[in-house]
Amino acid sequence: MFRVCDSGNAVAEETVLLIRCFRENEGGYMNTYHHRRIRRAGTYLLILLAVVVLAFPLYWMTVTAFTSRSALLDNVRVLPEPENMTVDNFKKIIESHPILTWFGNSVFVTAFSTVSALIVSTMAAYSMSRYKYRSTNFLGFFLLVVRMLPETLLVVPLYMMFTNMKLINNYASLIISNITFIIPFSTWMMKGYFDSIPTTLEEAARIDGCSRLGAVRKVILPLAAPGIAATATYSAILGWSEFLFARTFITQPQKWTVTVGIASLMGEYTIIWGEVMAAAALSVLPIALVFIFLEKYMVAGVTAGAVKG
Repeated sequence: MFRVCDSGNAVAEETVLLIRCFRENEGGYMNTYHHRRIRRAGTYLLILLAVVVLAFPLYWMTVTAFTSRSALLDNVRVLPEPENMTVDNFKKIIESHPILTWFGNSVFVTAFSTVSALIVSTMAAYSMSRYKYRSTNFLGFFLLVVRMLPETLLVVPLYMMFTNMKLINNYASLIISNITFIIPFSTWMMKGYFDSIPTTLEEAARIDGCSRLGAVRKVILPLAAPGIAATATYSAILGWSEFLFARTFITQPQKWTVTVGIASLMGEYTIIWGEVMAAAALSVLPIALVFIFLEKYMVAGVTAGAVKG
């Protein structure tokens, strides 16, 4: 009987200890839970702040572009009044300046530069990824050095070279100079993507009868479609936003690109901000359309490319 009582007391003591430990740890669990919620809220707050900081210039550009000139001279508000909203700035910028011609020039230069740089960088990246030589690392380092050189350092020798070649006021000078700065970083982007593709897939294709070129075309390139899309987007942004070379090598207003054309709207004494922002808003649309078009390829999975191959 005493043994039964002793065992019962032991079980009761263990139960009390377990309850006490649970109560003590409950406060720790609650504190951890609250800390996690605070951290998550802080993270979301920082993300929201970053989005506001990054998006506010675009918002302000849009508001200014759709605000009448009189309202801009009077007082500009963060939340514009509906009666002050107008499209007159867009009409004036299209009617008084050859902005559509500038857009066409930029589209031509950007498209040609992007396609040319993409072809060269894809082949260079594939060779650097698949062929391992002693000079491969040196070549990669050399490409990075070329990319790190500022444009202002090369604009004078390039201008002298293009003058001797009679390429001033010729789009070929812009395309060559753009390709010079686009290829190095694009090659590194594509090399990193080719390195992530297993060589066994290529070897299996060659065992099935494909040549090396056929394996690249049917297996490697479909798998590298997201990387090619990202590289194309990056190259298009660089080519579209280039200003220094376009301002130096092209002096005829009818051959200006959109960046140089927008800069020409800045008067010496007056600046009509509504028209400037309208032109800037129009210049953002092509790159936005390029990103929207290539977005589905950028997020495509590697397995989707394998099925296509």
